[in-house]
Amino acid sequence: MESIDARWRQANPLPTIGGGSDKDARGLTLVVGGSALTPGVTRLTAEAAFRAGSGKVRIGTLASVAAGVGIALPEAGMIALAEQDGEIGEAATTVLRPHIERCRALVIGCGMRRRPEVAVLLAASLASLGEQAVAVVDAGMLGVVGEAAAAVKRLRGRAILTPHPGELAGLLGVAKDAVTDDPVGAAADASARFGATVVLKAARTVLAADGHAQLDHWSDSPGLGTAGSGDVLAGIIGGLAARGAAPLVAAGWGVWLHGRAGAAAAAQIGPVGFIARELAGFVPAIMAAQSQR
Repeated sequence: MESIDARWRQANPLPTIGGGSDKDARGLTLVVGGSALTPGVTRLTAEAAFRAGSGKVRIGTLASVAAGVGIALPEAGMIALAEQDGEIGEAATTVLRPHIERCRALVIGCGMRRRPEVAVLLAASLASLGEQAVAVVDAGMLGVVGEAAAAVKRLRGRAILTPHPGELAGLLGVAKDAVTDDPVGAAADASARFGATVVLKAARTVLAADGHAQLDHWSDSPGLGTAGSGDVLAGIIGGLAARGAAPLVAAGWGVWLHGRAGAAAAAQIGPVGFIARELAGFVPAIMAAQSQR
């Protein structure tokens, strides 16, 4: 297993952006999520995708909050979805399908909670993805990955799961201690079971693909343990995938950029107390510094 160090980053560079490239060349990221409890969370994810270099971003969220989110992030296109008990309703599948078919990266689940309808939405969404598109499955959608396992497996590694230890324990049907005691084995097990790239988030983040642990990364930024931080990470990974990065490359760079953004926020604001929406703004400069090496 490798660390996401300078050697790995040099051997696995991000897709280059030429002087003549336009927004279409840098891909469309579709963010699907939000709820009445967390109506603004999709803004965090969508802005992070933009900051990671995605050319276009669209947000599918509750109809009652879509306009407000769109005003908060006017660069994003908005898709208003029917609601059911303060959550995205079953009818969203039909509305989202044409947008999913056109996106290069789908980030789905932020701000959502596990419900029976969510498994149907996840399976249908993954089935609508294009042959080269990548799906980042986060937050509320992680709880139903088992019920949508066939759809996840059909992507053959193009699904990226981003659980914390508690979520991964639920996926594997084990106690949380089993994950924290053996994060490498747990991440590898989940990757093999679902045929997905797995990002097990913690102070030591472990990334697995093809059924094996591939990478790890230690964070020295305790301030990253704040509400919305994981939603920013999902957006960064999605934005990099939209640019054309392979799933493990997008995930590895996303984890590293998220960690460096946390370090930058800690240095500028304080080690604890910065908030998630402050992270994405550091990402472009960090990427630029890497491209100059």
